[in-house]
Amino acid sequence: MSFWTLRRRVTAVLLTLVLLGAGWAAVVVAVAVTAARDQATTADAIAVLGAAQYNGHPSPVFRARLDHAATLYMRGFAPVVLVTGGVGSRDSLSEAEVGRRYLLQARLPVEAVIALAPATSTHASLEGVAQWFDGRANRRVVLVSDGFHMLRLRLIATRLGLAPFTSPATNSPIHANPRRNTAYMLAEGVKVPVAWLFQH
Repeated sequence: MSFWTLRRRVTAVLLTLVLLGAGWAAVVVAVAVTAARDQATTADAIAVLGAAQYNGHPSPVFRARLDHAATLYMRGFAPVVLVTGGVGSRDSLSEAEVGRRYLLQARLPVEAVIALAPATSTHASLEGVAQWFDGRANRRVVLVSDGFHMLRLRLIATRLGLAPFTSPATNSPIHANPRRNTAYMLAEGVKVPVAWLFQH
């Protein structure tokens, strides 16, 4: 009689599903815990992760991140703000450039705001941040985004040789909407393991 009887196959499939579900749930809990922590501290730069922009104006989510970064800068956490983000299919300006202009309008000094080269993903954005740090002795960076994003950011940034500290934008519309925020956190339960496995 074959070892893999129908009953054993079903049991193996169910056990696998249970283990995957438990692992996913554990990651979601870790995402939520990280999202609730503000690690803002003195660093060499503040890096803002891009979000949508509309006709040269940052979306509410992006604006919340930029405002949070501006507050950190004005509180003296770092001497420079790095803005990341890509170019939409129908856009001529990158999110990074729109973010830079917004921060300049918020009266941050020109020399303190740098728009990094357009990037098409979170990983590519953090690669741009890591490249900015090339040749510098210290690589401490405060990462600003929405809370749900923070665990994955810290994982990728650490692998890129940065010393990351996360500071979520708590005034983000996503954070203010429990249903939307939960949906993003549940999705991170898949995205974080994918980043851990494949984004080296």
